[in-house]
Amino acid sequence: MLRVCAKRVAIAALMMAGADIASAHDGPPYPIVSDRAVGAYVISVWTDPDTTDDGSPGGQFWVMVDPRNEAAPLPADTRAQVSIAPLDRAGQAQSGWSEPVRGDVSRQFVALVMDHEGRFNVRVALDGPLGPAEVEADVEATYDLRPPPILLALYVVPFLLVGFLWLKLLLRRRRAEAPAAAATSEAEEQPGAGVGPRDH
Repeated sequence: MLRVCAKRVAIAALMMAGADIASAHDGPPYPIVSDRAVGAYVISVWTDPDTTDDGSPGGQFWVMVDPRNEAAPLPADTRAQVSIAPLDRAGQAQSGWSEPVRGDVSRQFVALVMDHEGRFNVRVALDGPLGPAEVEADVEATYDLRPPPILLALYVVPFLLVGFLWLKLLLRRRRAEAPAAAATSEAEEQPGAGVGPRDH
């Protein structure tokens, strides 16, 4: 139970660290395998399955591995091979070996190319001194619908310009009102201002 809680607390840090490895981190990752005990391991797999047209590896996978025996450390040379294959059409399977995230062998990352939208089978095969293990799941690859950063900047520019012009107009109006306010204040402070000669 303690291991599960610690793993969930570490997920946010893992996603941020994975973003440093990937060239872009699009959309929130989600689990496709959660704390599954297989062989000598407890395995979780998170993914962000983005489709790309330019050949860039948009399908991102985080593999979290812990030894089933909590008293035994996870060997440093434990690695996971992640393979994907389309389920909705004929296509060649792709695979890649994950790498530790910031040197943590229990948290590994790999990115693969998903060249079309649709369902993919994901197979994660572990290999290491504790023996082999394998888990499978299916994911739905989709295009990332959020605009690229350059378009977001273009969208924001008009609002920034409007805000700048409004602030400039406000400052100009305040500067114009300041002399009039100062003159009124001086007139009110002059002794006898506005009072005619008194009759004796």
